[in-house]
Amino acid sequence: MPPHTDPSSADHGIRLESVVLERGAQRVFDGLSLELRDARIGVIGDNGAGKSSLFRLISGLEQPGEGRVRVHGCDTVADRRQLSQHVGLMFQNPDDQIIFPTVAEELAFSLTARGESRGEARRQARDFLARRGLAAWAERAIGELSQGQRQQVCLLALLISRPATLLLDEPFASLDLLSQARLSAQLAASDQQVLVSTHVLDHVHDFERVLWLAQGRVQADGPGREVCEAYAQDVRRRAEMDLPHA
Repeated sequence: MPPHTDPSSADHGIRLESVVLERGAQRVFDGLSLELRDARIGVIGDNGAGKSSLFRLISGLEQPGEGRVRVHGCDTVADRRQLSQHVGLMFQNPDDQIIFPTVAEELAFSLTARGESRGEARRQARDFLARRGLAAWAERAIGELSQGQRQQVCLLALLISRPATLLLDEPFASLDLLSQARLSAQLAASDQQVLVSTHVLDHVHDFERVLWLAQGRVQADGPGREVCEAYAQDVRRRAEMDLPHA
């Protein structure tokens, strides 16, 4: 399936140019090139396919050995200090991301990192929560929150800082159905570009674009419905091959 194209300017969206990424003796990506401009993009594939590595490259947590990555006009190596203005990454485990003891402090940190004073950041954080009907969360201790609620705090911390692109790495993996539905609704309401890596295909099935990664390569790239169904069929085929024969 051919990748989507967009006539927008070169500074809009994310561009990977012949990227090589090596981790020890393993070559994760070998000349990967992508243009990611669609508003909603899913990334699917088996464990070890390169989904998290792709997000780490885009967010600047890893650097390409060859090639380059540009995010809304910023080179992830040369312009690394500016990247947080353009892209935010939500990790698989919220405990790897949350730093502060209360919800308001965690959200305020996203704003102080962008130059707001501590007092103004806390005021904006409380207002932000109140507008979402979560005013009572402001002084709640992070340790008292459920896994789904901590995941929601991580997303709120990204939303309040307003990066152009949100990267969500397996955000549904440890959530119950109600928490998954709430997270999906939040994503649907956002006007930011959203990239979601997931094994829960239902959540990206209706996305305008889905990438299927396999061993660091793009196996398929196209409308969510088509790519998710192709991947699901491939998984079923491989599972049947593993069954013992009578």
